[in-house]
Amino acid sequence: MAPAFQGVMARAANLGQETGTYTLELFQEDYPQFFTPQGEELPPRPLLPRHMLETFIAQANACIQPDKWRESWRMGVALYVAHWATLYLRGYVPGCEDGQQAAALGTPTGAVKSVTLGDAAITYDTQPLTQGTQQWGDLNATTYGQLLASRARLVGAGGSYVI
Repeated sequence: MAPAFQGVMARAANLGQETGTYTLELFQEDYPQFFTPQGEELPPRPLLPRHMLETFIAQANACIQPDKWRESWRMGVALYVAHWATLYLRGYVPGCEDGQQAAALGTPTGAVKSVTLGDAAITYDTQPLTQGTQQWGDLNATTYGQLLASRARLVGAGGSYVI
């Protein structure tokens, strides 16, 4: 009896059940800036490794459920993929000289807080990013993530009733 009741609770809570069908081709159509320009002889290719982009698309299809997002679904999935692609590209260099350079690419950045000319020091204010992490994970780290979080708030604001 409990499993049947759990299913009723999930439906009553308006939890999505569908898996999306977003593709690499749709992402290229929605966000061409993540692909090389189309040449006469060469088709566009992703600016990040294809398998990473396909992984982000698969995650988005699992997380952004069509029956929950309805007409906003494609936008939500595209924003999800663009967010993760942006984070990936911030730390991407085709070949680093050493481990220290590779590790430095993963340093979180924010708005410039101060700049010093003697010995060229720059400090960043990462508080807005880390503060946003408390509720929305890393979504405050990109414009795409901020748009996704804003839309997710609207999608999640619909009527729900859980017993």
